[in-house]
Amino acid sequence: MLSLTYSFLIVSCIYITINNYIVSGQNSTINIPIITDNVALIIRINDNRDASITYLGKRLQNDADYTSIPNSVANGDYTGLYSSAYTPSGTRNLLEPAIQVIHADGNPSLDLKYVRHQQDTKNQPNGVILTTIYLKDPIYSFEVSLNYKAYYNDNIIEQWTSIKHSETGVVRLAKYSSANLYLASAHNYYLTHFHGDWAQEMKPEQIQLTAGIKVLDTKLGTRADLFQAPSFLISLNQPINHDDDDQGEILAGTLAWSGNYQLQFEIDPLGNLRLLTGISPYASEYYLVAEQEFITPSFLFTYSSYGIGTASRNWHRWARKYRIPQGENNRLTLLNNWESTYFNFNETILTSLMKDGKKLGVDLFLLDDGWFGNKYPRNDDHAGLGDWQENVKKLPHGIDFLTNAAETIGIKFGIWLEPEMVNPKSELYENHLDWVLKVPSRPEYYFRNQLVLDLTNPAVQDFVYSTIDGMFTKHPMVAYVKWDCNSVIYNAYSSTNPHQSHLYIDYVRSLYNILNRLRNKYPTIPMMLCSGGGGRVDYGALQYFTEFWPSDNTDALERIFIQWSYSFFFPAIATCNHVTDWGKQSLKFRTDVAMMGKLGYDIVVSKLDSNELLFSQQALQIYDRLKDTIWHGDLFRLVSPYRSGNDVASLIFVNEQQDHAVWFTYLINNRYRAGTSRPIRLKGIDPTKKYTFQEINIYPGTDNSTVVNVNNLSGDYLMTFGFDPMVNIQRPSVIIEFQLTNGVQILKSGNHLHGSYQYALYESYGLSRSNIESIYIVAYTSSLVIGTFAASLADLYGRRLGCLLSNIFFIVMVILMNFSSLWILIISSIFSGIADALHLTAFDAWLLQEYRERSLDDTSLKRILRDANIGVSLISIGAGVFAQVLVKWSNYTAPFNMSIVFFTLSIIFIWIFWSENYGNKDAKATH
Repeated sequence: MLSLTYSFLIVSCIYITINNYIVSGQNSTINIPIITDNVALIIRINDNRDASITYLGKRLQNDADYTSIPNSVANGDYTGLYSSAYTPSGTRNLLEPAIQVIHADGNPSLDLKYVRHQQDTKNQPNGVILTTIYLKDPIYSFEVSLNYKAYYNDNIIEQWTSIKHSETGVVRLAKYSSANLYLASAHNYYLTHFHGDWAQEMKPEQIQLTAGIKVLDTKLGTRADLFQAPSFLISLNQPINHDDDDQGEILAGTLAWSGNYQLQFEIDPLGNLRLLTGISPYASEYYLVAEQEFITPSFLFTYSSYGIGTASRNWHRWARKYRIPQGENNRLTLLNNWESTYFNFNETILTSLMKDGKKLGVDLFLLDDGWFGNKYPRNDDHAGLGDWQENVKKLPHGIDFLTNAAETIGIKFGIWLEPEMVNPKSELYENHLDWVLKVPSRPEYYFRNQLVLDLTNPAVQDFVYSTIDGMFTKHPMVAYVKWDCNSVIYNAYSSTNPHQSHLYIDYVRSLYNILNRLRNKYPTIPMMLCSGGGGRVDYGALQYFTEFWPSDNTDALERIFIQWSYSFFFPAIATCNHVTDWGKQSLKFRTDVAMMGKLGYDIVVSKLDSNELLFSQQALQIYDRLKDTIWHGDLFRLVSPYRSGNDVASLIFVNEQQDHAVWFTYLINNRYRAGTSRPIRLKGIDPTKKYTFQEINIYPGTDNSTVVNVNNLSGDYLMTFGFDPMVNIQRPSVIIEFQLTNGVQILKSGNHLHGSYQYALYESYGLSRSNIESIYIVAYTSSLVIGTFAASLADLYGRRLGCLLSNIFFIVMVILMNFSSLWILIISSIFSGIADALHLTAFDAWLLQEYRERSLDDTSLKRILRDANIGVSLISIGAGVFAQVLVKWSNYTAPFNMSIVFFTLSIIFIWIFWSENYGNKDAKATH
């Protein structure tokens, strides 16, 4: 089916191009489609061979209609370049250019004409098609290639530009954008960008774009996102609707670059939006020699006509599948020592912390800053960076001692490094001053008491690579690395780079080269991307890191807002959320907030009281059950913390099969009577199905009457009317888990009510031991005999029918058990044997066949079987207690008679919600 879809996509693209020639008649107009399932970008080549953007937005139902779209700037554009797909400078352009060059002969002009285009379909089976448009200056041997990679299923388009020439001399590139987009379909455009500082990351600000240019940029070199993130949202016609995440037209974009960048938003004289994104040209004129190819970083974007909710889900699916290493796999929970020890620790302390981590239940212990340096020991942040040898006073037996201790304890070991940096108080600085970015003849300026190494120097690249590679080769049990970057680039000067204006660009390219070498050698090692918090969160770096650290601010209330903003672009599996001692919130609140991403801990476990430790241990066990849905499911934001007058933030993760969901709700306002005062409507679940749900992650000793106990409601009800999670000052955070109501568990409720009272019932009738044994023997014999062909009968006549008959035979059995006659009880046991045989064959067979027919994956099947077993275990315990109460209240027949209610409910549920399936298609056709 997927191959047919992609084949249709190719046919559509070819059809548009061929149809264009037919429609255009004598002229040479060409329409080039870059399309996904729901997004279309149409580039038109006119009679003058100029490439312009005709359309960007929702994909039309009929692809042939794109040829009928009029030129958006036919009237009022003096230049014919307002909507250019890549605007050159120096000829007739009057607006902000995408590219600016000075040719080898000194000429500062550029004109770009269409030569040809091609669509590479070799990755078509994966839903990825690359379109390349070749442009060339008609006078100079100067070429530009516009590359558009369309991810069909995920509705993401990735764009980058390649520039080269064959002039006799060096061409100077003064500007070199990654992308140049044009939107002409709206009356107004509203920009949401994300700014901040240390511990204040991703603060959204929305403005209406007006005539002129709005520029977002950074000149920090490293830790480039400290003040401004390279991600943004454009809302068309109206501001972003924080009342409903799934309304409005949205263009969401992000630049995959970890250095200086520039995002330009220009409202042209016609009121349309021009968008230019790429590396910042600040102090970065690039000298391009002949035949050398300059490749810009990628700009990625998605369009949604259903609000930022759909746009976010596009990003999350794409990132897990195509960008983040092991994005569809597992992650490790961890305990970090930083807030326990800071720089003050030794082997005994660390070993004790590992034991605490094991007791807590995490997967990995992470040793943070402070473990290295001898001549200049790393006892604070003033010394030691660059000297990556174990401090012999803190770690006399080295890292191997710690990894061996971790293995003995039963926990993995990870370590912190900041390999791009150096302290002036270090042996590295003393021995390799030429490796440091440092302006000659001027005093040094320090950011966090450190300087940046010159990664454009090949020797420094080898040093940084060998630092990480050596950690893994010398200590093969190191299972995780936290890569930090705390400094911006002051003193921007390289002693070895012949072109100082190349520094900012070559630095990032060199960093990527190091990371690429490491990833090729260690493809599965998990690595955290950190930069004094969220100073380097972009999809350029994240192609090498499994996760990122959003902020050093771990106050749970602040983290709700920070994590919320990151969720617009980045998936939960990549977002590291740690439970720490920041803030005044309860441990439960801090844990609940951290669980909406990749959970970790940075607390002093030994200082937890018994209830806090028990809660944390249980929380990790619960998280292990939830994490697959949180990490790989779809996120639906229900109530935004940015909505004016809101008391709560609420969001839900729903797995692909819509049979499991996790709902988080947090109080963000502590004023009098703040909380949820009405139901919250859910999203993402199946309106045709019924869900069982209840509150989880409950703190020990909580009054059970104050929590959300087990409920059963339809998806339609929950999405239309909603449900109140009862969040208030006494209950500031609530997590509710949803599962499809399971007919097997209803049956088990009836079965387990029988408990251990069957023998007691027979004794109360005055039957001898030999008579009772006879009843059991008959029951087991009938089950054995019927069981030999029960499965075949169920395959032939239907598994659903077999499940219904199993319930009916159980009811008959129970009714007969109200009689004290031995022969009636023997007949009852025969029905019991038949019911058991059907129960043990038909139910599981029906479930397996249903999963096959729906083409669901094995992971989902394993999870539902696991959850069913957990549910059955809990039901068994509850039913035993309930049966005991019934016996005390009445007599030994009470639990059996009560089970009729559950068997009846099981019949009703199966009758209404289950479809029939058979063992073979011939049987299905006959019956």
